[in-house]
Amino acid sequence: MNRFKVLVADDDPNVIEIIRLYFEQQQIDLVEANDGEQALELVETEQPDIVLLDIMMPNMDGLEACRQLRKKYDIPIIMLTAKGEEFDRVLGLELGADDYVTKPFSPRELVARIKAIFRRMQPRPERTEQENQEDTNVLEFKDLQIYLDRREVIVKGEKIGFRPKEFDLLVHLARSPKSVYTREQLLEQVWGYDFMGDIRTVDVHVKKVRQKLEQLDTNYVQTVWGVGYKFEVED
Repeated sequence: MNRFKVLVADDDPNVIEIIRLYFEQQQIDLVEANDGEQALELVETEQPDIVLLDIMMPNMDGLEACRQLRKKYDIPIIMLTAKGEEFDRVLGLELGADDYVTKPFSPRELVARIKAIFRRMQPRPERTEQENQEDTNVLEFKDLQIYLDRREVIVKGEKIGFRPKEFDLLVHLARSPKSVYTREQLLEQVWGYDFMGDIRTVDVHVKKVRQKLEQLDTNYVQTVWGVGYKFEVED
């Protein structure tokens, strides 16, 4: 994996120091910000690959910084949250964050999350028309094509941008039409065993997936009340 740059916005010097030491071991370049306003300025000048935003910061908190960043950039964002801040975690995801890590966190887990997002966000080479025609690694439904290798979703002929976990969730459901998954199963199977999240995370991502498929005449992602979600197709 190529060396990459991460901007961390946190007003706690101890957190910054821990991250700095571990990033040095992992050969990750660190850009430091003390609040949301400084983070916005540094994103403009430093052009980091990923941004980590603490929710509780002076001048501009992490939620507002996330909101402002999403107006201009498609850069991956991870929120740093304290235990018990469930509402803030969910709001961060709704504002466009890709993931969150709860304090106190393991530096190893944090780097693993960063690297996983970075791998998914790597640009893929342009494909020729012939390669596109020969591509069989695709899930096809009425007015919907999901290209697995390219991580692209085509809705009625138009490419729709999906955040990494939104894409992973859609693919997981679409691979097994009519199968019903509980929120706990989706957390385990899409986010991974090490994801210490809450089930509201799944609901937020399902909502975003539905919004991006709203042009379709078919409601593919359906709620199974009292259980969870499924991908429904016509027989």
